[in-house]
Amino acid sequence: MGDLYKALADPTRRAILDELRQRDGQTLYELCVRLITNHGLGSTRQAISQHLDVLEDAGLVRTRRQGRFKFHDLDTAPLREIAERWPEA
Repeated sequence: MGDLYKALADPTRRAILDELRQRDGQTLYELCVRLITNHGLGSTRQAISQHLDVLEDAGLVRTRRQGRFKFHDLDTAPLREIAERWPEA
């Protein structure tokens, strides 16, 4: 669960999750463009790729290959685990 908190602690990674929530199944290039356009984040493709690796390690992003393209999808299951850990009283 520590990887999950680490992944959520970074504002760039939260912006990536926001973009995947808006439109699932994006390539690295698409995410970079949307982060610049919607959030003013001018990170390099390499930096965004490293953020995606952290999100994938935490279970928040799944990747799939289709031909030569790699698509990224949001997976909210780990977030449900957090909510279930501290249910409302």
